[in-house]
Amino acid sequence: MAFDTFDEGINYGGVRSKNEIRTLICYLFDSIDKPLDKETITEAIQKQGLANYFETSSCFDDLISHENLQRDNKSPDLYTLTANGKMVANQLENTLPTTVKEKAYSCALELLEQKRIEKENVVKITKTDKGYNVNCNISGGDVNLISLDIYAPDNKQAKLIKKNFHKNPELLYKVIMGTITKDYDLVKDCLNEIRSFKK
Repeated sequence: MAFDTFDEGINYGGVRSKNEIRTLICYLFDSIDKPLDKETITEAIQKQGLANYFETSSCFDDLISHENLQRDNKSPDLYTLTANGKMVANQLENTLPTTVKEKAYSCALELLEQKRIEKENVVKITKTDKGYNVNCNISGGDVNLISLDIYAPDNKQAKLIKKNFHKNPELLYKVIMGTITKDYDLVKDCLNEIRSFKK
């Protein structure tokens, strides 16, 4: 297969043809089987060094223009696979290396999970006279479990708090609950989980 893409940022074993990139995009849509946004797809492929970011973005647009992808009826920011796109995924999937498919699929799922966490656990950063207030909300689905205000002296630290909070809001909830209820076993479990960060 001819290489017809820029290879900047591509790791060894990545895809280097437009047809492969288009096939990989269709494969991801078919495998995940739910409406997805362009950012998640391009980031999942680029983050693993499987293809050049700009080439992936261009191939995504090509799939839209060739009616392999269409906008979702419920959300204009999301796309779904058309019958033509599904045929591409089914017929050409085997032309892609298994490791490429596995890495892209795993990364896409991680990104989707992270977006779900960020959507359900809202963080608001507000500038104050003395710095910044970071309001972190931990959701239990239909119920807001905790709303926590944290002081940050500057915007850089405020953003760091937001980033780290979104990594594991559930752990923070367990630490707070274990502490205020004096649940020794829960606190112990939390400490063990925190220690695993170093490994």
